[in-house]
This record gives sequence, structure tokens and C-alpha cells, in this order.
Amino acid sequence: MTHASNEAALALRRPTHRWLPAGLGPAVPALLLLALFFVVPVVSLLLRSVTEPAPGLGNYAQLLGSSTYLRVFLNTFLVSGLVTLISLLVGFPVAWTLAIMPAHWARIVFAILLLSMWTNLLARTYAWMVLLQRTGIVNKTLMNLGLIDAPLTLVNNLVGVTIGMVYIMLPFIILPLYGVIRRIDPSILQAAALCGATRWQCLRGILLPLAAPGMAAGALMVFVMSLGYFVTPALLGGTSNMMLAELIAQFVQSLVNWGMGGAAAFVLLVATLALYAMQLKLFGTSEMAGR
Repeated sequence: MTHASNEAALALRRPTHRWLPAGLGPAVPALLLLALFFVVPVVSLLLRSVTEPAPGLGNYAQLLGSSTYLRVFLNTFLVSGLVTLISLLVGFPVAWTLAIMPAHWARIVFAILLLSMWTNLLARTYAWMVLLQRTGIVNKTLMNLGLIDAPLTLVNNLVGVTIGMVYIMLPFIILPLYGVIRRIDPSILQAAALCGATRWQCLRGILLPLAAPGMAAGALMVFVMSLGYFVTPALLGGTSNMMLAELIAQFVQSLVNWGMGGAAAFVLLVATLALYAMQLKLFGTSEMAGR
């Protein structure tokens, strides 16, 4: 009887072979969902980009060898970089102000930010079309102030696209920055001031380095989202200033050329993953999370 009990105890202690690593079981539904709705479509699109209309890399050669398509790539990266830079320059002071203002006013500003994010994207873009047109409020105000003599062309060009996208992207850079700045110990800045540091020195030597992970995370989010944006560039940019998302839509919807559309989409995906990998190498996962 004792021998049988010992055998049972040893069997219970004996490690069982798991087909999944420990702790991964609850994540299986999410992983399956990700594989079904992301990995499978991406692989399918990649296969179509090298098999249609003929097997090979002809779609990529045509895409990267045409000056017309290269101009679309240039427009895409130019606008995305400009939107990211302006959003960072505007968003940092706003995030800093939110971090130091009284809680009551901070809640009001947060409500405004969230309300702008929840408003329909198409409605916001049409609103900017009305504001920026030649007879819109922006041109009328500038003319009444005597700053311009004739209305400016602010739509159907990259200027209108940049203005509209900066407005839409600002909350996505303010929120990460606010979270990082709130975690900075104010006593560090006070100690620097007591040691004789000027405001500019505190900003350049303390605040900006400590807020760099939040700035990098927000900038990456805004840049990647800008690369694939469609509605705002389509309405405010016009056909002469096409961006990559519009080109992909034209390949698929108008020309029914899935091979070229897949090639353009895969190039965009590779560029996005390369940027994300570069940021991970520079900052790491823990610093990007704001720890």
C-alpha cells in the first residue's frame, strides 16, 4: 500500500509535457484572432503581390521604378514627417500645461480632447474644408486683419492635408506625453532651479530627456497613423497630391490591380515595422511604456 502511494506521489510530481508555454493559455483566443484577421490577410496580400498578374517581383520593380509612384511615396513620408513634427511642437506645451494646471481645469481640457477624438472623422474633415476654402473663415479673417490681400489656396494641396491631419493627430501625441510628464518628480526641477539652472537649461537638460520616451512613442504613433491615412488626404489633398493610402485604394477599387495594391501595401508595412524596430532598439520596451 505504501509502495502504491509513493508511485502515485511521484506521478503527480513528474513534469507533464505542455504543448503551450506556461501562462500562454489565456492568450490563445487573442492570438488566434490576430492570426485570422491580421496574419492571414497580410500573407495573402503578399502572395498576390508576387503572383498577379505574373509570378515574380515585377510589381515591386514597377512601383519603385516609376517617378510617379516615387512621388506618391515622397508625398506620403513628407506629409507624415511634417505632421509628426508640428504635432510634437504643439502637443508638448499642451501636455506640460495639462500636467501642471489644477485638476479641475485639466479635466475640462481632457474632456475637450476626448470629444474631438470621438467626433466623426469625416465630419471633422468636411469642417476643415469649409474653414480653409477661399471664402472660408480662415481666409476672411486673414484678409480682415490685413495680413493678406488675396485668399490663400489652403485646400487641394499638401498645406490643407497637413493642417487637417495635425488637428486629428494632436490627441494621440498629447496623451502619451501627458502620462510621461506626470510621472516626472517636480523636486528634480526644483533642485535644478535652486542650483542656479535657468528655465531653458531645465527644459533642455532635464525635462526633455526625461520626456523623450513619451515623445518617441507619441511621434511613432502619429507618424505610422499618418502613413496610412486616407480620408483627410483624399478630401483636402486632391489627385495631384496623392498619398500612398489613396494609391492603394485606387489600385484595388478603380484599377482592380491587386498585385500592385498588395505591393504598395507591403512596402508600407515594411516601412512601418522598420520604424518600430528602430525605436525599440533606441528606447527599449520598458522606456517606451514610461516606466
